[in-house]
Amino acid sequence: MTTTTGATASDDERHTGPVTLRRGQVPRTTTDQRLLDSDQSADWLHTDPWRVMRIQSEFVEGFGALAELGPAVSVFGSARTTPSDPAYAMGVEVGRKLVEAGYAVITGGGPGAMEAANKGAFEAGGTSVGLGIELPFESGLNRYVDLGVNFRYFFARKMMFVKYAQGFIVLPGGFGTLDELFEALTLVQTQKVTSFPLVLLGTDYWGGLIDWLHQSALTHGTMSAKDIDRLLLTDDVDEAVRVVTTYST
Repeated sequence: MTTTTGATASDDERHTGPVTLRRGQVPRTTTDQRLLDSDQSADWLHTDPWRVMRIQSEFVEGFGALAELGPAVSVFGSARTTPSDPAYAMGVEVGRKLVEAGYAVITGGGPGAMEAANKGAFEAGGTSVGLGIELPFESGLNRYVDLGVNFRYFFARKMMFVKYAQGFIVLPGGFGTLDELFEALTLVQTQKVTSFPLVLLGTDYWGGLIDWLHQSALTHGTMSAKDIDRLLLTDDVDEAVRVVTTYST
């Protein structure tokens, strides 16, 4: 423990890496003391520094599981899509045709449109990946996932969707789908990723969004036409697969 120049003796100061602790923030026991103390609660398991270790472990597990995946495309869509919905059949077709083009299929591993894409990949004999997330209203990965990784943290999961995919195909979906779409679009727009096609499947569903971007965001100057044009809107699965598998900047 040291004191700063000009400080009084009561102004205790301790440096732990990049963190500076002074006065009442300086702990009265050492890290070793707390480690070896047999009379302690498990509250430390829920502190932010310990969460960093959990976050780190999620990245390590994800990187380890997907490092040798090979070419892949992430497919997004609503967990609420039913098997009778045309979007479900479209998802199955997307999964199958991506595998036929030599790509693995990555989804969020849940039901609905995610299940559809995994099903298409599975039935075509390809690699069907599910990146699950711990949620209070969904349980487990769908049965068509061959390689699954479950995450506690959305941001770790999002990293895997982008890092191990050559592009996104987006089926009709809700907030989660929009979140993934616009995060990827932001990464492209800011050149954090330099070659990443984004395809929206379903003109009836997504057309209103594209219209709004042009009529409102573009008109108000908050977006450029180039940014909006990064999104390809189509109903043609063959076109969607062709774009994400042959795209180059």
